[in-house]
Amino acid sequence: MTTKYEFRDILPEELDQVIQIEQICFPPNEACSAKNMRERVANAPETFMVAVDKETGKVAGFLNGVATDEAVFRDVLPEYRHQGLASEIMTQYVKREQKRGRECLYLTCLDNKVEMYKKMDYTDNGISGSAWGGEEWHDMSRKIR
Repeated sequence: MTTKYEFRDILPEELDQVIQIEQICFPPNEACSAKNMRERVANAPETFMVAVDKETGKVAGFLNGVATDEAVFRDVLPEYRHQGLASEIMTQYVKREQKRGRECLYLTCLDNKVEMYKKMDYTDNGISGSAWGGEEWHDMSRKIR
């Protein structure tokens, strides 16, 4: 997997690709707006990890993870799905955050993704206080130290 993709922080010139992936992968009520994505990349590019197809140079998927010390707190194009890329992005993100001294990761996900994240060693901490997109989310966490 790591021979086909380059996993790294986002570059400013990749922002439009990431915005497009967000719009493709999420329904309108859940997708982050282009304006918000631009602000996130401008203010905290280190929270993004992209998977770039080495053959095409195209961003195939990305992760936007907010690193925080607080406990409260799909992005792969259709043609790259069902190849293990989402799992590999998560694996690479864990490695990167371990190097940065992070001890625990937190995420929110919809009910239909809970089992997938459990297979990646995340614990379901129950229903989140987030109501983003009018959905019910689960808080998940994973110790990495």
